[in-house]
Amino acid sequence: MIIPKSSEEIELLRESALIVSKTLGMLAPEIKPGVTTLQLDKLAEEFIRDHGAVPGFLGLYDFPNSLCMSPNAQVVHGIPNNNPLQEGDIISIDCGALKNGFYGDHAYTFAVGTIAPEVEELLKVTKESLYEGIREFKAGNRVGDVGYAIQKYTEDRGYGVVRELVGHGLGKTMHEDPEMPNYGKRGRGKKFVEGMVVAIEPMINLGTKRIKQLPDGWTILTADNKPSAHFEHDVALIDGKPELLSTFKYIYESLKINSTEEDEFRAKVYD
Repeated sequence: MIIPKSSEEIELLRESALIVSKTLGMLAPEIKPGVTTLQLDKLAEEFIRDHGAVPGFLGLYDFPNSLCMSPNAQVVHGIPNNNPLQEGDIISIDCGALKNGFYGDHAYTFAVGTIAPEVEELLKVTKESLYEGIREFKAGNRVGDVGYAIQKYTEDRGYGVVRELVGHGLGKTMHEDPEMPNYGKRGRGKKFVEGMVVAIEPMINLGTKRIKQLPDGWTILTADNKPSAHFEHDVALIDGKPELLSTFKYIYESLKINSTEEDEFRAKVYD
């Protein structure tokens, strides 16, 4: 059942989402060759707690850490460890925060130093597909419209769209209805309603769409061991249109990147 949120609840969700956004922005300059994902995880936990929230992933379904850290061929749900990042790696960082009873859940795939051109293009197209999907999150549309937009944009460019892992509704629990697949057919699935909040998160592979899981019970890999990219935003349906609750602004400020990609979805300017 979809649970619409009041304007007050959406603001609480926005607050949690922005804590995650600021956490990713804080981490951005720390992501470089030689740093371990466990070091980044510790920084994130301290930052989240310092901002009056608790890590949303730590202990959720018994996950052992605050961040899902998934380098290279890992799609999602990688567990932080002591292996140092290397030049040319990519790493998806998925972060959650819980404050005032509401969750934020937000992800970005970072380049570690200089990456191969075909991997850089994968990241670019995956992030663009996120916004293609967000544009379809509007009054009168359905879940399949978002999934179709993401699928068409990425498959037309030769990439594999993961089927088994999906976005989701967001609120007082991390995962609410509806599930938000990154594939689908126009006009199919649950209809969007005013006040609903979702996490839209394309998981796109350089090669096959097929995946496998490591024995740790968490880490998801591409079946062909080619790289995978993952980007995620929290989005509310307000006045029939999508509005971002999360932002990549803090990442871009840290990395000195100029971007206007979020402007059409953002009613507020963040400090």
